[in-house]
Formats: sequence, C-alpha cells, structure tokens
Amino acid sequence: MNNTNDLSHRINEVYGKLSKSQKLLAAYITDHYDSAVFLTAAKLGETVGVSESTVVRFAVHLGYKGYPEFQKAMEDMVRGKLNSMQRMEVAYGKISHSRILESILEADAAKIRSTLAKIDQNAFELAIEMIAGAKHIYIIGLRSCAALASFMSFYFSMMFENVHTLMTSSSNEIFEQMIHIGSRDVIIGISFPRYSMRTLKALEFANSRNAKVITLTDSVHSPMNLYSSCNLIAESDMASIADSLVAPLSVVNAMIVSLCMKKRKDVSNTLDTLEKIWDDYQIYGNDELNYIGDSVRLRYAKIGENEYHE
Repeated sequence: MNNTNDLSHRINEVYGKLSKSQKLLAAYITDHYDSAVFLTAAKLGETVGVSESTVVRFAVHLGYKGYPEFQKAMEDMVRGKLNSMQRMEVAYGKISHSRILESILEADAAKIRSTLAKIDQNAFELAIEMIAGAKHIYIIGLRSCAALASFMSFYFSMMFENVHTLMTSSSNEIFEQMIHIGSRDVIIGISFPRYSMRTLKALEFANSRNAKVITLTDSVHSPMNLYSSCNLIAESDMASIADSLVAPLSVVNAMIVSLCMKKRKDVSNTLDTLEKIWDDYQIYGNDELNYIGDSVRLRYAKIGENEYHE
C-alpha cells in the first residue's frame, strides 16, 4: 500500500478490493466527511448500517492501527475543506471549556518542538547571510501573516536602512512597490494555508528580477517554494478561527536575534540613537503608569509651572 497519509488516496487505491460493507463506509466518508469525522466507530457503523467491528476492520484494512488513528486521518482530510467554525469543532470540539487554555498552549508548545526538530539549520544560516548582504530587503505577509511581517519589519528596520514592508490590497500595488527590486535585493515571503496568491505573485515577480527569495511557510510542498532559493519551514495550524502562528513567530525571533548578533555594532549604534530620541522627545515619558510600593500612580502632563495633576 502507498505510504501516503491522504485518506482519500488510500480509499481510492484499495476500493476495488473492498467488501460490500466496506464500500458503503468508503462512500459515506467520501460524501459526508463533514459529519463522519465527528462519529465514533459505533455511531459510524450504525449510520452506515454495518457493525462497529466492520468499521474497525475497514480502518485497519486502509493501513491504520485502529479507529483513533483512522479518525485522525479523517480530521486531516477534511480540515482544509471545512469553514472556520467547522475546523474549530474538529480540532477542539471534544475539549471541555475549562481545559481550552491548557490545550491551546500545549498544542502551540508542541508545534514549536516539532518545528525545532524539522527545520533546516543550513537553510536558516543561508537566509541570514542573504538578508545581511542585501541592498534592499522586501517583506511580504498578508492577511493573518501581516502580523508576522510587521513584527519582522519593525526589528529589521533597527538593523538595516532599506527595509520595505509590502502592505497592499491588490497585485498591482505590490508590483508598484517592487518596481526597483533587483539582483542585489532579497524578498521574504510569509504565507501559510490558506496560501496567499498575491504573496506568491510577489515572489514570482522578485524571482523574475533575479532577487533572492526566502520563504517562511509550513511545508516543502507549499506553493510559496516554487520561486524561492531558501525555504524556512515552521509548523502551523489553521484548525480554528485564529490561525496558530506561534512556531513561525519563533523562527522570526531567531532570525532577528541572529541578525542582531551579526550586525552587533550597527544595532548598538541604532539603539543608542533611539534611546536619545525617546528621551529627548519623551516617547516613554510622563504618561506611563508608575508603580510605587503596592499602589499605582498615573502621571499626567505638567499643567502649571510647578503643578502636576494626578
């Protein structure tokens, strides 16, 4: 049997050898994946009109160790086909409300561990070299990935003079912002399922101009890698309404720290300048909360010559 984890592929591969009862199960799962995924083995058997043991044997016949592994494969198969609320139900519908915080944090921690185990260290080092040596740095991440792009751009701007964050609502605007991109430049494209076609077009355009292309995405099979010369892979999860991008953010953090160490002198000078600007212009001045003992005092702007309103 093919070692693919795609449940649909496995069913199609062995369909001709299935028994009549198993074909009924295959047909029901194919046509009603959005409801089958929530059913126990007994309930699935009852719905289709076969025994629970037939359902379990069907799962084993497809190459799974048992029904739980088969049900996980169903979840993976349908996740990309469901709407946001249905995806959230697949991922978290069985979790009690009191365990949501614990479950989400544990899941995010697992994604970081998985990313650490899989990410290519050589690709990471290559990305750092490309960015450090670039004349201009372009960063694009749209929709939920815009937060990652903005975070990256904020810190990159402390290290480099020519950082361009592509924030746009149309492909035309992207190309206008990239009109001068060339072989001495680098573009970093950030995209996770559902992948952004506008991000992909930006990477295609950059590649056509011989710019270096770096991607931060979820898989070596991601379409974002079509035009890239350096792929950074981080695990994500689009199961719920809010996309889990904790692992990609950790990779971005690692890039920032690595570049800071590589350009330590420049970063130090920039931070010294910023500290002076913040102090001179009271960026972090008298409008912050001040903790005094066990109490909190809010300082306001000066009203009179020697008078403060608190």
